[in-house]
Amino acid sequence: MIKTTIPYAETGYFSALICDYLQRKETLEAFYHRYPSLENASEQFKEKTKKYSSTTREQLVASLQKQYVGLPTSEATKKNISALAESNTFTVTTGHQLNLFTGPLYFLYKIFSAINLAESLRQKYPEYAFVPVYWMATEDHDFEEINYFNTHGKKMQWNRNASGPVGRLSTEGLEEVAELFQKEIGSSKNAQQLTTLFKKAYLDHETLVDATRHIANELFKDYGLVILDGDSADLKTVFAPYMEEELLQQTAFSKVTETTEKLTSLGYQEQVHPREINLFYIKDGLRERIVQREDTYFVLETEIQFSREELKEELKKHPERFSPNALLRPLYQEVVLPNLCYIGGGGELAYWLQLKDYFNAVAVPFPMLLLRNSVLLSSEKIEAKLQRLNVSTEALFLPQHELKTKHTKQISEIDIDFTPQRKHLQEQFEALYRLAEQTDASFLGAVGAQEKKQLNGLDHLEKRLLRAQKRKLSEELERLTLLQDTLFPNGSLQERSQNFSELYIEYGTRLLDVLKQELDPLVDEFTVLTL
Repeated sequence: MIKTTIPYAETGYFSALICDYLQRKETLEAFYHRYPSLENASEQFKEKTKKYSSTTREQLVASLQKQYVGLPTSEATKKNISALAESNTFTVTTGHQLNLFTGPLYFLYKIFSAINLAESLRQKYPEYAFVPVYWMATEDHDFEEINYFNTHGKKMQWNRNASGPVGRLSTEGLEEVAELFQKEIGSSKNAQQLTTLFKKAYLDHETLVDATRHIANELFKDYGLVILDGDSADLKTVFAPYMEEELLQQTAFSKVTETTEKLTSLGYQEQVHPREINLFYIKDGLRERIVQREDTYFVLETEIQFSREELKEELKKHPERFSPNALLRPLYQEVVLPNLCYIGGGGELAYWLQLKDYFNAVAVPFPMLLLRNSVLLSSEKIEAKLQRLNVSTEALFLPQHELKTKHTKQISEIDIDFTPQRKHLQEQFEALYRLAEQTDASFLGAVGAQEKKQLNGLDHLEKRLLRAQKRKLSEELERLTLLQDTLFPNGSLQERSQNFSELYIEYGTRLLDVLKQELDPLVDEFTVLTL
């Protein structure tokens, strides 16, 4: 097994905002609280202790115990749930949608980042306990984002009509996906393990949330992972005062808008646009935005409406009917969890960076923000082929046309780079410019036009020569691009499209063991693992 790392900024796959955050640029310091480190965690949990009540701890543990009823639970996870009742216990949290069979590979990387950071914190602060938490995004409603996964170049898709919070969806119709999946992956020992996992999750459980909890528990229970469903009346009772503030005062809209304007003025993109009210109204089969018109609150696409007092009463009696959107969910997490650090992808951290002023306004400690591990998984066979081509794995991060151009220039028997000719031509024209200045200044324009024409001609000749060489070397270039396509499906990062099953077929449980051992969440670089 070989491990190398690449600076995120050199991969070409991460935004300027995230690269600047990782480089700790001064212009971004106002948008986060503490940069994630073992040392900074000390001040973070001191601050959290002052704001997090024992009553909230009791309600959190009670809610988790309800959610784990009937689920075979490891001793490590039981211990972590019990520990959450103690004042010296804190969480490290990541979140993810309920993608079918975990969705893209980075599901694993998120959770191992949380598990490994919790372990590092335990070693640094043995008098405290640290619990890795996976927050399931059960209240999302975009079914088309989660109803499939890719394996061996094929899309395994769950087709059905769906509405409302996805966690409450029945698993009806997944028998067909199970059959297709089983046919695709075959009958090897590892394939049988995957088939069993899929069927026990989706055919033995009635809802998507229970199926997803089963899979995450089976994959990570030995590491003490605690899986949390935020679609909980108990937890929303804790969060209800903040939801009332959102409905009546709408602080999030004003504060996040101000912060977003500051970010965009620095040249960064807005990740999430705040609404006047960042809450949905949910029931089975229903999840719609709440909007205010004058003194009345409406649930869009329905006949449901409330006066101000009626809405307060509805929230008091049924907090479970109110659901934070993507912008308000971070606050929900930080209110109900004794959390120190949130671990997410680049897109997630981008919208967390819009939230600090809002957290300050509602007096909730803002967590440390850690970019999850990103990984490229290669094989010894692929690495051997790259070595024969004299190409580094790092080069494969280039766009394919740039990779082909670079490799063509590298292996071509003739020099395709016309830089010396351009330099020589420009030196000749410098003499012509001096001559024009001594005779007739109007002649300068003609000299400039001729220089541009000659340089364009050289560019054209260079491109023609490059195309000719690419045709001549097409066989080797095809081998190279095939390797790139294998590791970067559809021109994107492997972790964003491939499902873990494709690699589990080959490596089995070793895949999880290697990720657990090799991923260091505090190393701010992209990881390449050759298995």
